Amino acid sequence: MARGRVSLQELVRRRTRAGLVARSAERELFRGNFDTAPEDGRHRFLFHVHGTAGVGKTRLVKEFEHLAREQGALTAYVNETSGSVPEVLESVCRQFALRGHRLKDLERMLATHRERRHEAETAALAALDPAPDGAPSTGGMALARAGLAGLGLVPGVAPFTAVLDPAQLAHGADRLRSVLAARFRSHEDVRLVLDPASVLTPVLTDELNAVASDVPWIVLLLDTYERTGPFLDAWLHDLLTTDRYGALPDTVVIVTAGQHPADPARWGTFADFMTSLPLQPFTEAEARGLLAERGVTAEPVVAEALRLTGGLPVLLSTIAGTRPAGPEDVTDPSATAVERFLKWEQDPGRRFAALAGALPRLLDADVFAVAADCDRDRAEELYAWVETLPFADRLGGRIRYHDIVRAPMLRLQRGRSPRGWADGHGRLAQAFRRWREQTESGRDTGTLWLDETWCELRLGELYHRLCAAGPTAVSDTLRDLVEACDQGEALAARWVRVLEDAGRDAGAPGVSAWGDRLSAALASGGTRAVLDTLLDWAGHTPLPVPGRLPVRRGGDEPSTTPGGAVPAGPPDFPGDPVGADPMLWDLDLAGAPADVDWMSQEQARLATPADVALPAPLLARIHRDRALAHAARGDHTSAVTELSGALALTPDDARTLALRGEYLRALGLHAEAVADLEQATALDPADAYAWASLGAARLTLGHPEGARTALDHALALRPDYTWALVRRARVARELGDPEGRLAALDRAVAAEPDSAWAHCERGDALRAADRDREALAAYDRALALDPGYASAYASRGVAHHRLGHLDEALADLDRALELNPSYAWARERRDAVVQHRDG
Repeated sequence: MARGRVSLQELVRRRTRAGLVARSAERELFRGNFDTAPEDGRHRFLFHVHGTAGVGKTRLVKEFEHLAREQGALTAYVNETSGSVPEVLESVCRQFALRGHRLKDLERMLATHRERRHEAETAALAALDPAPDGAPSTGGMALARAGLAGLGLVPGVAPFTAVLDPAQLAHGADRLRSVLAARFRSHEDVRLVLDPASVLTPVLTDELNAVASDVPWIVLLLDTYERTGPFLDAWLHDLLTTDRYGALPDTVVIVTAGQHPADPARWGTFADFMTSLPLQPFTEAEARGLLAERGVTAEPVVAEALRLTGGLPVLLSTIAGTRPAGPEDVTDPSATAVERFLKWEQDPGRRFAALAGALPRLLDADVFAVAADCDRDRAEELYAWVETLPFADRLGGRIRYHDIVRAPMLRLQRGRSPRGWADGHGRLAQAFRRWREQTESGRDTGTLWLDETWCELRLGELYHRLCAAGPTAVSDTLRDLVEACDQGEALAARWVRVLEDAGRDAGAPGVSAWGDRLSAALASGGTRAVLDTLLDWAGHTPLPVPGRLPVRRGGDEPSTTPGGAVPAGPPDFPGDPVGADPMLWDLDLAGAPADVDWMSQEQARLATPADVALPAPLLARIHRDRALAHAARGDHTSAVTELSGALALTPDDARTLALRGEYLRALGLHAEAVADLEQATALDPADAYAWASLGAARLTLGHPEGARTALDHALALRPDYTWALVRRARVARELGDPEGRLAALDRAVAAEPDSAWAHCERGDALRAADRDREALAAYDRALALDPGYASAYASRGVAHHRLGHLDEALADLDRALELNPSYAWARERRDAVVQHRDG
C-alpha cells in the first residue's frame, strides 16, 4: 500500500462526524454536487433543507459547510442573528476575511451605508420631530423611521405607518427623497439609503466574481430561514434568477434551511436548478445506525429508545450518550434527559455544569463561567466538555442547548431548588449588567440602541432578572420595550420575545401573559399596537374628545405682505425645518364618541397580571409617543387628547405641556396654547422649544412685543435655533424692522445651510426690501435643497414677475399650483402675471 493513506477507522470517524451517519443520502447528494460541473444539467445551485424542530437541520447545514470546505470552498454561515440584507452581507464579509479573502469594496460600501443611513434618519428626524436640543426625543426616531418607511428603507417596519394617511406618507416620502438627494449630492448615496440592496448586491457579485478566480467553490449557508426568509427570500430569488444585481459566478452554491418548504409561487420555475431536502425523523434503520455508532446495540435498549424518541436525532443522541445498559435505563428523553445523562456521568462537576449551562439562552466561555460559579481554569475545562454534548448546537463562537433538552433541564432545576434557581439567574443578571455598563462607559446613551452588543447584554440581563422574579423586572422590561418600539419592529420583537422566553422557562404565568399578548399585538399591528396594548392593560386608553374644533389651514395666518404669506406651508413646528405642504383640517368631532368594544377592553384589563403595575411616567411616555404619531399625520386633535392623558399622569411634566401647547397652536387654539406654554416655561425655563412656540402663539394673537420676548429667550438658550430665528424674523416684520428681519434670517441660513425653509424666508425678506435679484438666488438655493417646495416656486415666480421675466414667472407659478392645486395665493399671483402679459 502507498504510505500516507488514511486508515479505515479514520474514514469511519469522518463519515460519522457529528452523529450524521444517518443522513448519508443528503450528505452524499450535497457532496456529489461538487463533482458535477456547473454547466451540467445535474448540477444544483440551491439546496433547501426543511423540517420540524429537533430534526437536525442546523447540524446538517453545518455538515454541509464542512463538506464544502473539504472541496476547497470558501464558505459563510448566516442565521437569525442577521436581521437585514446589509447585516447578512456584513456577516459574509467578516467570515470571508477570517479565511483570507477580504471583500474590500463591499466592506467600504457597507461602512458608507451605515453612515448614510444615520444621516438619513437624522434628516427624517429633523423633519418630523420637534426636539429642541437636537437629540432624538422619545418618539422622534420612530417617526423618522416612519418617514423612511414610506421610502421602503425600513422593511417590515410598522411603528407608525399604520397611523399615517397613505397619501400623506407617500407625499412625505417624495419630499424626503428630494431632501436626501440635495443632502447627499450623489445619486448612488441616495440609493444606498433608499434601497441598500440595489447598491450593495452588485458590489457583492463583483467581489464574488473576483474571489471565484482563487477558490473552486463559494458556498453561502442561510440557516433559520423561517426567520430570515421574510427579508431574504425575494432578494435571494432576484440574485439567482435575474440580472438585476449582475452576473454571479457559476461556482456559487446556496444552502437555505428552515421549518417550511420553499415558496412554490416564487421558486417553482427554479425547480430544475435547486434541490429540496425535506428532513424527517430518522427511519428505524437510520436510528439504529446512530445508536450502534454510539455503542448502543442491545435490542431491548434499542427498541425502547426508538419508541420514546420518535426518531428525532437530538433525542436519540441524548439517549445514546447515556450508554444505557438495559431498557429500564431508557426513559423519555424529553422529560428526563438530564437525569439519565447525569446518572452515567461520575464527575459531580460535570453533572453540575450540564445543568448550569442550561440557564442562559446562549453560552460562551464568559457566560458559562458565571453560570457554573467556579474558577476560570475549571470553567474553561468544563466548557470545553459542554461543547461536546450532543444537544449543544454551535452558533458561531457560542453554543445553545436544543430546546427539546433545555426545557426539561430548566424544569428540573426550578423544581428541585427554587432558591438555587433564583440565585443562579441573579448571578447571571448581575454579570450581564456589569458587562452592559462597561459598554456604556463614556458613550452617548442615544447611540446604545443601535449597538448590537449592548442590546444582547441588556436582553440577557432582563431575561435572568425575569427568571429570578426580580421585583421590578417586568416593569423595567416594559419600559425598555417602549424604547425599543422607537427603533422599529425588529428590535421591539426581541424585547417581546424576552418576556415570552422568561415566562415559559421560569414557569411564570404573569410574565407569559405579557409576552403572549404583546407578541400578538406586534404581529397584528406593529409597534403602535404594542403601545396601545400597554395602555389598554393599564386601563388608561383615552377616548376622543367630543366637541367641534375649528377648521383652519396649517401655519400662521397669512400676512398682508404677499411674500410673507404662508404660501405652501413652511414648517409650522419649532423643530420642523423642512416643512410640508398645508393640510386642510376639517375636524368635526361632534356627536357620540367613536364606537368602543368595552367588553374586549374589560377582558384585556382582567388579563393584566395583578402583581405588575405600570409606572405613571411609563404610561405618560406612551401617550406622548402616540401623540407624536398622530401629529406626524396631522391629527393634532388626537395628539392633544393623548397629551392630556399623559398630563393626567404626570401633571407637572414641562415637556408634555410644551408639546400640547404647540399642538393647540397648530389647531388655532392660541389662547389655550399660550396657557400651556407659559406653564411649561415656568416649570422649565431652559426649554428653548417651549419659548419658541410661545413666541409664535403670542405673535398670532397680535402681541409682537410679547412674542419678541419669548423668542429672545429661546435664542439666548439656543443661538442657532433655526425655527426660532425664522419666527423672530416674522416678529421683526410685524414691528416694522426690515434690518432686524434680514439679520435674523442671515443667522438662520448660517446656522442651517441646508434648510430650504430658511432660504425661502430669506428670499421673501430680500424681495420685501426690493432686492429681487438676490431674492432669486435665495429661492434657487431653497429649490436646489427641496425641489418639491411649492412656496419657493410661488415666491420665485413673483420675484421673476417684478423683474419682468414673465415666462419664468408663469412657469414657476404653474409648478407651484401643480404641487398644490389649492394654493390660493399662487393662483392670485399667476392671474396677475397673465393680466400683465395680456395687457
